[in-house]
Amino acid sequence: MRIGIIAIQHESNTFVQTATTLDDFQHDALVCGDEVRLLFEGALHEVGGFFTGLKQAQAEAVPIFAARAVPGGAVTKETFDKLVATMLKQLDAAGDLDGLLVAPHGAGVCESVRDMDGYWLELVRQKIGNAVPMICTLDAHANVSLRMIDACDATIVYRTNPHVDQFERGVEAANLMVKTVQGTVRPTQAVCLVPVAINIERQHTESQPCQSLIESADKMLKLDRVLSNSVVLGFPYADVEEMGASFIVVTDNDPELAAELASNLGDELMPRREEFVAHLIGIEEAIDTASQLEGPVCLLDMGDNVGGGSSADGTLILHALRDRGAMKSCACLFDPQAAGQVIAAGVGAKITQFSMGGKLDERLGPPLITDVEVVSVHDGLFTEDEVRHGGKTEYKMGPSAVVQTDFGATVLLNSFRTPPFSLKQLTSCGIDPKEFQVLIAKGVQAPLAAYSPVCPHSIRVNTPGPTSADMEQLTYQHRRKPLFPFERETTDE
Repeated sequence: MRIGIIAIQHESNTFVQTATTLDDFQHDALVCGDEVRLLFEGALHEVGGFFTGLKQAQAEAVPIFAARAVPGGAVTKETFDKLVATMLKQLDAAGDLDGLLVAPHGAGVCESVRDMDGYWLELVRQKIGNAVPMICTLDAHANVSLRMIDACDATIVYRTNPHVDQFERGVEAANLMVKTVQGTVRPTQAVCLVPVAINIERQHTESQPCQSLIESADKMLKLDRVLSNSVVLGFPYADVEEMGASFIVVTDNDPELAAELASNLGDELMPRREEFVAHLIGIEEAIDTASQLEGPVCLLDMGDNVGGGSSADGTLILHALRDRGAMKSCACLFDPQAAGQVIAAGVGAKITQFSMGGKLDERLGPPLITDVEVVSVHDGLFTEDEVRHGGKTEYKMGPSAVVQTDFGATVLLNSFRTPPFSLKQLTSCGIDPKEFQVLIAKGVQAPLAAYSPVCPHSIRVNTPGPTSADMEQLTYQHRRKPLFPFERETTDE
């Protein structure tokens, strides 16, 4: 039993002005053949789950191609064309396959193809033919298209946000593939595309209102002939026709049942759609509250959500903290220029009127100009051993430096844009997160897996930017209509 493995993963924010290029994939993951195994086998990622599940079933994993980049702007046409050409060439070289496990993200957008993932999945299906089963995993932030569903025999989506079950979903997909090839099951699937955009501030799966949707899906798994189901939260920062929530059900050779059950899950969301509108807390209110709580308090900077594609150099919360006076706080900023300057100055150097952040997107605030002392410098490499959002284990922040400001803030300056998915981003640079009243994490739900163990409280802060939780402040051109909450008159029908 030879099962191929392909992954092309990018969460594309069409409100980010900087495009994603081949260099971005090369920095993170761009590998072929056995290099895929070397990078992902044993990783806490769905592709790692593919390898583990196939090994447990004594099936041969055939690694073909994997590409991944940190979330950012739409992928350039040149880059996507290169990725697709390489993938198809490697697929041709893989020989005969009994099945194919594929791992797109589900919210990929190319400058020339808005349904990027549906496009490449369709090409793969055309290449392998209809007789070879293809089973797909998706991020819970996918904007699902009928093109994606039609290309695959089954689709399995992460059930958690923060995404801490990716490995399990990969194993699940591998197990289903083995049963499919053996002929003990015949997956048939259906999707219900619901005209609701779930606000990202409401997408924590262990809290209401999302928790009850997951519970309903879990109960459905006990029904006869149901092989899998998924609650897809959607990604509101990819301006595409498919933007919004959806529900997928996979049954054993019963497409009518799959369609009925997917519709049943969708029917649960529609009457409750008002529950999925954001509860917005401004910067000043968030700081007021944080000052009165047991620390550390995690202030989640939603407008500069790195895991949603933002630039990671937003300064608005830091400016507000400085205006308030001394409060011991810590933040990370992507600013290779500033990092280079302080590294050149050396540990112990004091720099007056030093400029940090605020260089890439004016929506995220102006540069923070303050006196600093250089505390330490680092290579920016660290390993995360625990299960954290994204399933990534090896991180490269680039040359990094820690500076202490004159108003009580410690700032970690990175040369590469790094999402706050691991506390080792701080501890690897000698920063003890427990020493601060406030930790600023540039995200919404994803940082919770890392920060909750040390932060008794977290506050989601409504900041402007390309990942603003106030979706109605963003200008959409391609989304479907009607779509709640933009068209409030959306009916239950």
